[in-house]
Amino acid sequence: MTLINRDDAIPLYHQLFLQLRDEIMSGRRAHGDHMPTEAELCDQYGVSRITARRAVAELSDSGLVERRRRTGTRVIFQSPTRPLEADVDQAVEALVAFGRQTEVRLIGLDEEPPTPEICELLGLPQDALVVHAQRLRSLDGEPLGLVSSWMPSAIAAHIPMTGLATTPILELLRGAGLTIGSAHQTIAAELANAELAEWLRIPQRSALLMIQRLVRDGAGVPILLTRAHYRADRYRVTLDLGSGVAVQPSAPASRRDAISASE
Repeated sequence: MTLINRDDAIPLYHQLFLQLRDEIMSGRRAHGDHMPTEAELCDQYGVSRITARRAVAELSDSGLVERRRRTGTRVIFQSPTRPLEADVDQAVEALVAFGRQTEVRLIGLDEEPPTPEICELLGLPQDALVVHAQRLRSLDGEPLGLVSSWMPSAIAAHIPMTGLATTPILELLRGAGLTIGSAHQTIAAELANAELAEWLRIPQRSALLMIQRLVRDGAGVPILLTRAHYRADRYRVTLDLGSGVAVQPSAPASRRDAISASE
């Protein structure tokens, strides 16, 4: 899913810059990662060499990447945030509660080869298959967020996947006897591309909160990757902080304003 739209008044090079900037600032292109070459950007996004060059130049001018003649372009942006530790059991309970307080529509369920990024995050071999589910989460009949989840096929085989329309995915995992050992979650700001804008009924490039969560079992093996995009005008994250108190997401305070947790 990209932000590139040839009918948009915004120049293509700046659209490509916005797409790559979001990927960098959300952590999907991490500090030290090599950026695609100009030729690879042309193939991936269907743009000209001049467009790709100007987009990379804008990334460089913004201090996000560094270009070197022989070694290529690398990401130099480092997020200033530090991780917060939380009790995973409390967090799971809050996420399950959130899942039951919003409406869910299962809009896609496929077994497919993972992208290189998904493959790396889930620690899978290149010839592995994953089950990819897409769900539209709503509140009071209005779209709230689009949630994409990937599970290794070996894990998904033990779960009634059709239950995704009625049961939170973490509850399905526990019901299959899997232990939630830990999770790593990232929250970042992104802009809505054409597909997200259509599903969420918002203008393209509207502000979104992207929440990515990698869940591991008790042995530390990745079993679930979730990437959710929530409308920034209807969703916020609240953390209760205190000495000796675990950080955990809170459930919706009202039916009009969804607070914290994703799927």
